[in-house]
Amino acid sequence: MSGICEGRVAIVTGAGRGIGRGHAIELARQGARVVVNDLGAEVDGVGASTGPAAEVVEEIRGFGGEAVVNGDDVSDWDGAGRMVQTAIDTYGGLDILVNNAGILRDRMLVNMTIEEWDAVIKVHLRGTFAPTRWAAGYWRDRTKRGEANDARVINTSSSSGIYGNVGQTNYGAAKAGIAAFTIIAAKELGRYGITVNALAPGARTRMTESLQAARGVEPPRPGEFDARSPDNVAPLVAWLASPEAAGITGRVFNVAGGRISVAEGWHAGPQADKGDRWDPAELGPVITDLVARAAPNAEMSGQIPSPASAG
Repeated sequence: MSGICEGRVAIVTGAGRGIGRGHAIELARQGARVVVNDLGAEVDGVGASTGPAAEVVEEIRGFGGEAVVNGDDVSDWDGAGRMVQTAIDTYGGLDILVNNAGILRDRMLVNMTIEEWDAVIKVHLRGTFAPTRWAAGYWRDRTKRGEANDARVINTSSSSGIYGNVGQTNYGAAKAGIAAFTIIAAKELGRYGITVNALAPGARTRMTESLQAARGVEPPRPGEFDARSPDNVAPLVAWLASPEAAGITGRVFNVAGGRISVAEGWHAGPQADKGDRWDPAELGPVITDLVARAAPNAEMSGQIPSPASAG
């Protein structure tokens, strides 16, 4: 296969279905050899099966691509190491890690259990850290041996994390953590020839079907562009994974349908500086004025609401 990722080796986690499946197939179409990782669990993380990953591998091989199944749990330290080693043993190295695996256990905060919190944080945050740590160690060792890397880590954040969504304090906190992880890891790993970026994708998947139904999102008509197809996210991943993207790092991208934007993170807005310690009694008008002059938080779309709609 030829394309912008020709000859590169990629791992895609959670690649058995949905957005991850699209990533794996597009990377293979662009010439990458792909380790298709998927635990095969349900949306809430229960159960396991290599069936979904095997189907993706069969599809890739069907159009002449190269791929292999990996069924390790990305949140398991040893399992994440085995996954990275699968790429090295099978294809002789690793160039691209796409951290996509995730689960949902939505619940309003006042009803959420500690198990629902821990399960989501573990899969998303630890499941991003562990594979990245193993891959980064491999690339660092190459650097120490005098070998050059043109490596990529592509993480998966969410609008729920960087903008906020009701009923997802666990998922949103994990996804916000992944955005911060991305920015910090980019600063740390650049010396080893590694870029680190993240996506906040908008698409129809098993994890979002119920949300879209609740919002009254209509399916596309026959022949109409399906703006909610999970496959629309993959072209950006393939480009970020390619040698062309060597100068892009530490960024989070919103992507949905044919729309791509750069998410602009927290930054200091209006300020007041007394030049001395504040008395709590005098802060009322100061804080009220600062908040009045600050831009409102972005909506789930990522857009800043107009003053009229915000009021």
